[in-house]
Amino acid sequence: MPEPVGLAPHGLRLGLTNYGDPDFALYLRRSFARSMGYSLEMLQKPVIGIADTRSGFNNCHRHFPELIEAVKRGVLAAGGLPLVFPTISLGEVFLNPTSLMFRNLMAMDTEEMIRAQPMDAVVLVGGCDKTVPAQLMGAISANRPAIGLVAGPMLTARWHGERLGACTDCRRYWAKFRAGEVTPAEIDEVEGNLATTAGTCAVMGTASTMASLAEALGMILPGSAAIPAVHADRLRAAEATGRAALRLAAERLTPDRIVTPHAVENALRVLMAIGGSTNAVLHLTAVAGRAGIDIDLKKLNEISDSTPVIVDLKPTGPHYMEDLFAAGGIGAVLRELKPMLHLECQTVAGETLGERLAAPPGPVDRDVVRPLAEPLQPVGGLVALFGSLAPKGAIFKRSAADPKLFEKEGRAVVFTSLEDLSARIDDPDLDVTQDDFLVLQHAGPLSPSGMPEAGYLPIPQKLARAGVRDMVRISDARMSGTAYGSIVLHVTPDAASGGPLAKVRNGDRIRLSVKERRIDLLVAPEELARRKAPPAPVPERGYARLYRREILQADRGCDFDFLRKHPLGDSRAH
Repeated sequence: MPEPVGLAPHGLRLGLTNYGDPDFALYLRRSFARSMGYSLEMLQKPVIGIADTRSGFNNCHRHFPELIEAVKRGVLAAGGLPLVFPTISLGEVFLNPTSLMFRNLMAMDTEEMIRAQPMDAVVLVGGCDKTVPAQLMGAISANRPAIGLVAGPMLTARWHGERLGACTDCRRYWAKFRAGEVTPAEIDEVEGNLATTAGTCAVMGTASTMASLAEALGMILPGSAAIPAVHADRLRAAEATGRAALRLAAERLTPDRIVTPHAVENALRVLMAIGGSTNAVLHLTAVAGRAGIDIDLKKLNEISDSTPVIVDLKPTGPHYMEDLFAAGGIGAVLRELKPMLHLECQTVAGETLGERLAAPPGPVDRDVVRPLAEPLQPVGGLVALFGSLAPKGAIFKRSAADPKLFEKEGRAVVFTSLEDLSARIDDPDLDVTQDDFLVLQHAGPLSPSGMPEAGYLPIPQKLARAGVRDMVRISDARMSGTAYGSIVLHVTPDAASGGPLAKVRNGDRIRLSVKERRIDLLVAPEELARRKAPPAPVPERGYARLYRREILQADRGCDFDFLRKHPLGDSRAH
């Protein structure tokens, strides 16, 4: 049947395969769709694509079959046709060299599948650390009506009467094991009790932070960020998300109307208030860049200095994501921050943030979400540092660090690579004291390691066994949002691009000042000029070569230049 005159393309009529005859293309598409058992009546409905990121290599997403069925139920109830399609899945701990290297690949996959396939709107089902940012990046670039549905956090488990949750507790117990305080048998028991349900890490790590920021941005339904993965409310949220996708399609509410400069600023406020992951700075910068919005690290400091920490979750506090859910969720956080937020921002719920927050508030557990007037800390959890060691910035999580180390000068103990770190960190002859600064080079975005979560350098074993629990650590790497300590990350430019970090030598003096927002290498400029940084190897082929050619530095979110709304071109700085 030829396309009716005057009917706006929708559903299967969208993006017809090009055979030079649109009527034939629709006829052929319908015939193949009917081979799957669909009636003509169903094939006339708006199509809602459902991006499925389940994988046998992704434990966080093992409940997705049930979750996606609930989304489909919502789509069908609202009068649409749900069609599930797969994309790349990024199981955080199953990827080599690191999941960040594949975030942009997943973003490309998501964007192109949304663009290439006939759908009036898309539901993005994801959760694991790099998945949510990749999906947001792809959806913003495709700019078709889109709504996210996050996996939800794991529930905690019990071991010897103590609550355990991945992955802050895994790092805490591993540190005890390295210090000789936990036996091999005990660490085996802990291993089996850290992650016992489906879902993302139980703490305010990167996955939970990005879910919270997706809610703050308005890209997932209100109240859905903190629902535990195995809770029935997670399925009800999935059904509601399917229904909402139909409304987004009808209203043609696209991501460019939701992810605005003011929405990004709201997300930054929430990031500071929840003591969120350092990784979120990279991811939110990349997400914003897809919308043509640049995040200035100096502006980040202004927001941090005017936004108190009001959420008390691990790795900085005693509570877990399930406690935040019971305490009122991100909605409770947004209500406290309301005087600081841009309330006109649109959301996928079809209401503005202000309209959402005008509804009567629910109960709030003040042990978990503190009042704005009685914060845990008077300023935000993250700050950007600048100086001769990081001319384009570095990130420091002050909410997870020892304040006694905030203003300090120390001697550099340098590790030139991850392999060097592994080989020497526990050498009993390593020349190191607790007052030194551990420095890791060649773990940034342009390095062969692809910027892994290696910034949480272990305390040298001889110091750990002497009772040292924290010391200043500096690198161009990232660290897990579940980690803690006095750690300077994302040093930019990175060592592999020839930045100042590459020229640090054993014995150099480095000064850290969180108060002054500085990290400085105390070496004379003429001496630095004499030091040569070895060039980073260039992969021969494939995605690794594309990655090395196009990857931007941490201050640009480590996105690919050609995928940004406004590529930097020749002006970009590696």
